[in-house]
Amino acid sequence: MTSAIVTLELFGDHPRPGSGAAFLVLVSFLVAYLAIRTSARLTRSVSWWPGGVQSGGVHLHHLVWGICLMMLAGFLAFAVPLQTPWWHLTAIAFGVGAGFTMDEFALWVHLEDVYWSEEGRSSFDAVVAATAFAGLVVLGTRPFGLDDPVSVTGTALAVAIVLGLALVCFAKGRVLFGVFGLFVPIVAVVGAARLGHPRSMWARWRYSGAKLERARARFGPTRRSERLGRRVGDLVAGRPSSER
Repeated sequence: MTSAIVTLELFGDHPRPGSGAAFLVLVSFLVAYLAIRTSARLTRSVSWWPGGVQSGGVHLHHLVWGICLMMLAGFLAFAVPLQTPWWHLTAIAFGVGAGFTMDEFALWVHLEDVYWSEEGRSSFDAVVAATAFAGLVVLGTRPFGLDDPVSVTGTALAVAIVLGLALVCFAKGRVLFGVFGLFVPIVAVVGAARLGHPRSMWARWRYSGAKLERARARFGPTRRSERLGRRVGDLVAGRPSSER
């Protein structure tokens, strides 16, 4: 049923915003991210690949192009009554812009070029979270567990509780728990109750002594899940280094 709805919205004569548009955005987002990350890795390892910057030079980060693309696509979506195939192209442009921008997510937070440093790995984590969120939207999952109509007060209360639990998950470094918890509240409850990552904001605020050591042991590099996550990140995004 979901695939049929996506197909109808994607190729119908009277397209409307929905899972069809979200599917286009998601696919173009992933393709753009993989393409620009591959280009950056080639710039890092191949001397003749375009895009490198010498010491003291000026480099226009690709998130700038991404922001411009998203602004253009958003403006056209609001200002112009688009029909096929123009709305397809607008959705693709927005997805490409988002892919370029999210690839340098770490620069938003650190306000410096940490692309290849350990801190830069947060860009890959952000892309994984965004992909999970968009995938759930494409599948038609309703956020905040609101499958049935409820009162305004009940809706506001449910949204506040689920959003609060998701924010705790994010603060603990449990990003996927937070993303999935926005759609399946019990996941947010589990993530909020579990131990946070030792490098998370939650750990900096609330962990010390034995609890901090327990978090370090839980997320240590010797654990299989941590090693697997590291290998996948290195394969897709490239291995971090101390070079800036």
